[in-house]
Amino acid sequence: MSDLLTCAACGAKNRVTVVPAGQVPSCARCGAALPWLISGSDASFVGDVQADVPVVVDFWAPWCGPCRVIGPVLEDLARERAGRLKIVKVNVDEHPRAPGEYAVQGIPTLLLFRGGELVGRQVGAVPKATLSAWIDAT
Repeated sequence: MSDLLTCAACGAKNRVTVVPAGQVPSCARCGAALPWLISGSDASFVGDVQADVPVVVDFWAPWCGPCRVIGPVLEDLARERAGRLKIVKVNVDEHPRAPGEYAVQGIPTLLLFRGGELVGRQVGAVPKATLSAWIDAT
């Protein structure tokens, strides 16, 4: 599976399949770090949370109002922290196993991973400043 990441610096669209350990995705045109925002699945979850940068997993559903509110906030954070943050969006309707393993009872639920280990949980839509502070403090 690959994701299409748009470079914030030059606007080029980059198809990213696998990012080697110790690296972050970069633009094929200009070399800038790409906003690392991908779609996750039950099958890819274990690998998705492995990165040398903090990983925020967003458990969401398209019918969820608060999920639609926090989605653009996460996109902004991915652009602002390109190369320093990875966002993984997991649709709970299509991929129920991963949310079940982490006892997700309400959405949106955000999990923060560092080095593949769960270090934080945030339930519900929160303002961008609150989310940013949570990522930095956890």
